[in-house]
Amino acid sequence: MKPRTKPLGCRNAIGANVTKLRRLHRMSQQELAANMQLLGVDINIASLSKLEGQTRIALDREVYAIARIFDVSMEDLFREL
Repeated sequence: MKPRTKPLGCRNAIGANVTKLRRLHRMSQQELAANMQLLGVDINIASLSKLEGQTRIALDREVYAIARIFDVSMEDLFREL
């Protein structure tokens, strides 16, 4: 896994928490994207990377899927972890 070279953007409020949760669960971006696809969210690794880097908007269905995958509330994704 390459470390992030650019600072976080400001296009969404959940990206940093998604990264923290993914790492806490020892999950790769590829695994998270695959789990999201199983829940009907069409996302690729590049889009997930941009979501985590906060350089793209997070769609409501993405927020819902991520919350389900990590068994947290959607509100928790917006709080500092």
